[in-house]
Amino acid sequence: MKIAFISDIHGNATALEAVLNDINKDDVDKVIVLGDLCYRGPQPKKSIDLVRSLNTHVIKGNADEWVIRGINEGEVPNNSLEIMNKERDWIFSQLDSDSIEYLKALPHNLFLEYKKVKIYAYHATPNSLFEVVSSNESDKLLEEKMMDTEADIYIYAHIHKPYIRFLKGKCIINTGSVGLPFDGLSKASYVLLNISEEGFQTSIVRVEYDVNKVIKDITDSDYPNSEQLTKILKNAGV
Repeated sequence: MKIAFISDIHGNATALEAVLNDINKDDVDKVIVLGDLCYRGPQPKKSIDLVRSLNTHVIKGNADEWVIRGINEGEVPNNSLEIMNKERDWIFSQLDSDSIEYLKALPHNLFLEYKKVKIYAYHATPNSLFEVVSSNESDKLLEEKMMDTEADIYIYAHIHKPYIRFLKGKCIINTGSVGLPFDGLSKASYVLLNISEEGFQTSIVRVEYDVNKVIKDITDSDYPNSEQLTKILKNAGV
């Protein structure tokens, strides 16, 4: 059983198409999406439509919640609040009511079991769409924040920096980001999980996509905060 976990597309349909093409070459049985579908990118509607066409499990991310109701004070730095809400308003204006209702209805958590391998998936932590848990947190914090349900694999997204870590015989995985990586490598990221009768193997996959095309799509549009977004895309967040 091969499962691909993707997340943090952020309206970058070009990167998403590249990832899905890569997945299709590898006989993957299922694709699962861990949130942040359309906020902060030039193709929000197309990104949602591509995700919906997969007919698969999709959970909500913090940015999906922002699209629905706006960004509240305290959720981002105060000096970013106004411009990020302008970005949110632009994204909202590109979506139809059906897309908004789809985002509203997304669940926050997902529990799966394949061949006796138990997988617990969520966007940021099991109890929050917004909390940031990095790869270098202490064992104690990871256990407290991420492992509140019995599972073999805990997989999440949100931080845009992929990693795989083992703790007390359990596997903790971050998918990284399809559309907006923050680790200095301008390639889309996803996780491939291969489950067999003997156990499982997991890997982080990086995929090239046409970053310059996405930047041109942004600069050719009236997207607010386009200068900052193109800088993030060019430098992969660093």
